[in-house]
Amino acid sequence: MYCVKKVSEDITWIGGNDRRLSMFEGVYSVPKGVSYNAYFLEDEKLTVFDTVDKAVSKVYFENLEYLLQGRKLDYVIVSHMEPDHSATLAELVLRHPEVTIVCSFLAKVMIGQYFTEPMKIKTVDEGDTLSLGKHQLTFYMAPMVHWPEVMVSYESTEKILFSADAFGTFGALNGALFADEVDFDRDYLDEARRYYTNIVGKYGPQVQDLLKKAATLDLKMIAPLHGYTWRKNLDYYFDKYNKWSLYQPEDKGCVIAYSSIYGNTENLVEILAAKLNKAGLKTEIFDVSVTPASDIISAIFRYDRVIFAATTYNMGIFVKMEDLLRDLMAHNIQNRKIGLIQNGSWAPKSGKLMKDILSTGKDLTILEPIVTIKSSLKEAGLQDLNNLVKQISE
Repeated sequence: MYCVKKVSEDITWIGGNDRRLSMFEGVYSVPKGVSYNAYFLEDEKLTVFDTVDKAVSKVYFENLEYLLQGRKLDYVIVSHMEPDHSATLAELVLRHPEVTIVCSFLAKVMIGQYFTEPMKIKTVDEGDTLSLGKHQLTFYMAPMVHWPEVMVSYESTEKILFSADAFGTFGALNGALFADEVDFDRDYLDEARRYYTNIVGKYGPQVQDLLKKAATLDLKMIAPLHGYTWRKNLDYYFDKYNKWSLYQPEDKGCVIAYSSIYGNTENLVEILAAKLNKAGLKTEIFDVSVTPASDIISAIFRYDRVIFAATTYNMGIFVKMEDLLRDLMAHNIQNRKIGLIQNGSWAPKSGKLMKDILSTGKDLTILEPIVTIKSSLKEAGLQDLNNLVKQISE
């Protein structure tokens, strides 16, 4: 049966929630599930904003048919061609062959790559408008937020920005539609940060371009393709996106990411964290062997300092730590102070190798010297650890 939610008098949410998905894009764990948002606009021209993943196609079409009540569908606005938003586009066209797809030129190219069915397509460019009756859309291109074909749509009557993947969050919608209906800071901010940093984080300059365009609009609401719709305190969320896309930390604190095969490096990390706490620095500790990289990367985007402590493994970096570092560099992290600790029973060299990877980054301050222990921390090694605490705390 249909399950719709009113965004405004003329706009209705017609998406769906997937709580069975365990790995988003096959990479990122989603323990709280994910929502696939789509919207229906009632006017002289009946319009849908985006389709959905196949996992929620049944309720999506039930929602759409309930609102159409047998009427013809005029437009479907395609913001983003990633299959979690476009997989059901061909079925929509088969059900409603009269519909015109409105999209960017690059989205049209991708439609031809994904589908073979004939479709009526109208391409739009930066600043183009489309009248739906009393509502009018203006289109803005948002390339690499986070695919090249992405565009957003501004509806000037409702003053709502249909923002594609921008301003989204992981997590299924639990009955509520609006961010102000939940305790967002407590329950969803971490998932919003993790969504941004891992999905969009690499493309900070492109997000800045979109933020500058959004700043010129008279906005009352933001409707993303994942997560909650924003109708209050928009400046709060814009500020988060501004910090994240400029690679500026939100908080003072230190992430400690470590690998420990037999517990000796872990013991060092516990001692280190206690010393940092005594120095007045908040810490978050992650074992790279058991914590998803997306959680650690999100925390590193949040805080202004990070320490990597790794065992030497097969004359290299412990596998999970090396994976994390390369993933972090792929997400373009900047403006952080970094400390390094290496452990090895006969030839510790993970520190130098970690430094080699991190040195490819931008505006990263890597502290010297690298702290070295052999097998386990001893009293003689405490001075080096204390020096690191002093450096990282300054």
